[in-house]
Amino acid sequence: MRAVGIILAGGNSRKMRELTSKRAAAAMPIAGSYRAIDFTLSNMTNSHIQKVAVLTQYNARSLNEHLNSSKWWDFGRKQGGLYVFTPTITDDNGYWYRGTADAIYQNLDFLRKCHEPYVIITSGDAVYKMDYNKVLEYHIAKKADITVVCKELAPDEDATRFGTVKMNESCRIEEFEEKPVVARSQTVSTGIYVIRRRLLIDLVEQCAEEERHDFVTDILIRYRNVKKIYGYKMGTYWSNISTVDAYYKTNMDFLKPEVRKYFFKELPAVYSKVSDQPPAKYNPGAVVKNSLVGSGSIINGTVENSVIFKKVFVGNNCVIKNSIILNDVYLGDNTYIENCIVESRDTIRANTRHVGENGVKVVVEKNERYAL
Repeated sequence: MRAVGIILAGGNSRKMRELTSKRAAAAMPIAGSYRAIDFTLSNMTNSHIQKVAVLTQYNARSLNEHLNSSKWWDFGRKQGGLYVFTPTITDDNGYWYRGTADAIYQNLDFLRKCHEPYVIITSGDAVYKMDYNKVLEYHIAKKADITVVCKELAPDEDATRFGTVKMNESCRIEEFEEKPVVARSQTVSTGIYVIRRRLLIDLVEQCAEEERHDFVTDILIRYRNVKKIYGYKMGTYWSNISTVDAYYKTNMDFLKPEVRKYFFKELPAVYSKVSDQPPAKYNPGAVVKNSLVGSGSIINGTVENSVIFKKVFVGNNCVIKNSIILNDVYLGDNTYIENCIVESRDTIRANTRHVGENGVKVVVEKNERYAL
């Protein structure tokens, strides 16, 4: 494809509370055996984008470990590859990434050495499938300077945590408001952009000269009346996981047959780093209803409407309802969990009860497992 990919995966999502205290939002587990960034990486390789840069910064260790080999997404080619860029101190620069535009600016050498005429810029914390070729064809047909992929939210969904846009009849963006106090539109930016590579380099250099650091505020909003910025409407499933409630809802969506069929049974496929775990084991007396259970898990109790990730042990007489149990959690006997997200590598003591009374509860137990 005639484009290079850039995935912005360096931000800190404070709205995810304890969940991002030790990992980046792009590394959050999704649907039993994936991580959030897998969906974007899979879209890149399925769109035949051979060269992809991932810009990481905040709590990047687990994300870097996940990206330590490009073979899982088939980027290991002579012409392309998967590049992971973290902030680097140089003689000219002593800063971390100060924003999305600054992150691109600090890695402009990568863009200058590329020969592809276009750049696809995406975030790493959204769950969706997309053929970027169709967006690029639209971009070229419209003779656009920048194309923003947009999504129409349902009337009851909160649009204030996104950038909201208003378009005219030809889909040119006339208004763009980043995280408004009151949303005047339910059409939001998905954080996916197409732009010509030379134009991106010029705009980012201009931002750097003026000490501006944010791609949305300092490029999209600032230039909306100067550059031809068009919206591309997306009609398929898209979900951003940047809050605890959104993360919970996204995982719960995978309990719906139509969502599972769309992501797991229909081509193109979603790829992830494979860990060699045995199949999930259901011991006599285990009751599992409408749940996803990851490999390496052992179930003894009752699991209903829940997502259980890899290497989870559920003890005798445990009851788990409407909950998400992340990787490598040990649940002691007679534990009751409802409406919760249990952090990975936790040990929940026997006879413990955790219920999210007012919304979703995040459970973090700092027990030493082998000292009990």
